[in-house]
Amino acid sequence: MEQDRLQKTLEAVRDRNLPVDEALDLLKRLPFEDLDFARIDHHRSLRTGFPEVVFAGGKTIEQTVIIFGKLAERGDRVLATRVVSECADAILQEQSEAEYFPLSRCVVLNRKKDEPRTGNILVVCAGTSDLSVAEEAAVTADLMGGDVHRINDAGVAGIHRLLAEGDTLADARVIVVVAGMEGALPSVVGGLVSVPVIAVPTSVGYGASFGGVAALLGMLNTCASGVSVVNIDNGFGAGYQAALINRLPELLS
Repeated sequence: MEQDRLQKTLEAVRDRNLPVDEALDLLKRLPFEDLDFARIDHHRSLRTGFPEVVFAGGKTIEQTVIIFGKLAERGDRVLATRVVSECADAILQEQSEAEYFPLSRCVVLNRKKDEPRTGNILVVCAGTSDLSVAEEAAVTADLMGGDVHRINDAGVAGIHRLLAEGDTLADARVIVVVAGMEGALPSVVGGLVSVPVIAVPTSVGYGASFGGVAALLGMLNTCASGVSVVNIDNGFGAGYQAALINRLPELLS
């Protein structure tokens, strides 16, 4: 349950529009809801500002649909990642407000689309083969309220494509850089900007890329200051972290 929903519940009790026993039943399940196969953390949004996210990989379609539905009952924003198309179809049959973004493999329910966007989050993608990871980061950051912008296909093999985006880079509050192969792009971006850069290695590449390990090690050994690194193919983690950084000025003002 998000903070504004909890506030409305308490105000409804105060105004005698919601019976006390119904409010107690709602609050009783607030910390978590036990479904046997999952214990849903309804309290997470109150603690962290964003609800629990569903990682659909490894879950059955039925489990994913149920968890997504339970989160949708209590909140206005729900995100499921690594969702295959069959699972997405099942979710959308139950949740007509939800949307599926096949490139990122994300299902999103957002009842707060009209809220103003904050800051400026830039997602830079090295190659078209990295787009699924980049889009996972972008979809996540967008759902968390960030004003998200994109630069696609700007890898180091044609560095002039990145250098042509100088104004876009300079305007960003935080930058996510997604790259496979040797993973050099975050170092280049980190040397051009004065804001945090979150590097995302992808598993894209030939044999000696070792499924993204080469890119990961290259990014961890960057000589550019201000670059941090998340796990291989973890677009969600990068988008989430970028959104947290992006909203700091508003939280502190």
